[in-house]
Amino acid sequence: MTAPAHDQPQRRLPAVEERSAGGVVVDIHNGMARIAVIARRNRAGRLEWCLPKGHIERGETLCETAAREVAEETGIEARVLIKLGTIDYWFATGERRVHKFVHHYLLEATGGYLTIDNDPDQEAVDVAWLPLEHAHRHLTFPNERRIAREAWQRLAGDE
Repeated sequence: MTAPAHDQPQRRLPAVEERSAGGVVVDIHNGMARIAVIARRNRAGRLEWCLPKGHIERGETLCETAAREVAEETGIEARVLIKLGTIDYWFATGERRVHKFVHHYLLEATGGYLTIDNDPDQEAVDVAWLPLEHAHRHLTFPNERRIAREAWQRLAGDE
């Protein structure tokens, strides 16, 4: 006699690692530091404000990925200054568990203008400048709020 289906052990999904990079792109406007953030819709359709980031392309360094993703998702060209930190979290797709690592950098805006028109994945639905000092209040995810506070502390000299 076989055990009922609910008594059988759960099949554990295979785990994989994924890496992305992005960050806090800073521009000084009228003497105030501001950062470019993007809005995306989550699976439930709610708007989430977040830092620009994305997957590493073949042959790219993490710094190159961060600068490219910032440009694609915000329209702002930037150069990497320093690493701010890495966020990691787990999520599941239908067939696997993913351990995601997102490497965040502090970038200095060097040109461009805010636009979501260059986003090849068309994930961003809006883009905005926020005052860096208060940006953490507007970001959806606590780990990204921590990264924004770290950027503020680094620029303000409050390490």
